[in-house]
Amino acid sequence: MSLALDHLVVAARTLEEGAQWLEARTGVPTVAGGKHALMGTHNRLMGLGSGAFLEIIAIDPAAPPPARPRWFSLDSPAMRRRLDAGPAIIHWVARTDDIDAAREAAPGLVGDILALTRGDYRWRIGVPADGSLPAHGAFPTVIQWEGGRHPASALPDSGCRLERLTARTPAAAECLSTLRRLGLPESAPVLLVASEATGLSAVLHSPRGVVLLPESDARE
Repeated sequence: MSLALDHLVVAARTLEEGAQWLEARTGVPTVAGGKHALMGTHNRLMGLGSGAFLEIIAIDPAAPPPARPRWFSLDSPAMRRRLDAGPAIIHWVARTDDIDAAREAAPGLVGDILALTRGDYRWRIGVPADGSLPAHGAFPTVIQWEGGRHPASALPDSGCRLERLTARTPAAAECLSTLRRLGLPESAPVLLVASEATGLSAVLHSPRGVVLLPESDARE
């Protein structure tokens, strides 16, 4: 198996709010993504180079309620209260070349494997049945892209690059051990820190200089 950082997830009450929040920090506008019919969400994207990108995601007000809990804990009261304070980096997604083997190795973290599409993009993704964030967002959602297409290849160069993603969790050692078994290399720009508090932060290099997407409490 191989595992690599695929994208960062910033959640917001609305896409417009999330896009304005990110552009105010980086000086870079985001690009329209699309809709996720199964989850009742939609997104906007920004390329980070090296096959990675940042996703702003929000509940799509025009979509009917989904038949299952939305991913990334977007239906939870705790997440809604959190986003009332403003957009936040809440999670990260890692791509694998064998999601079935990843789920066999860590079923409680990977969750149910769903087959999804958005336009020309096809992927399989692990989502816990209750929609929760694995390890409060410190452990990534695992994705396997299919059909040879990846969103990062279609995005313009934003001039933004990820220097480091830091995830705080009491289970840092266990999460890191599992990530290594799934194939995440030591060179990946991901740092897991043992902490009673939970949260994520990312350091980006942008046209406006170094940008910190701040941590906020991720407990649910």
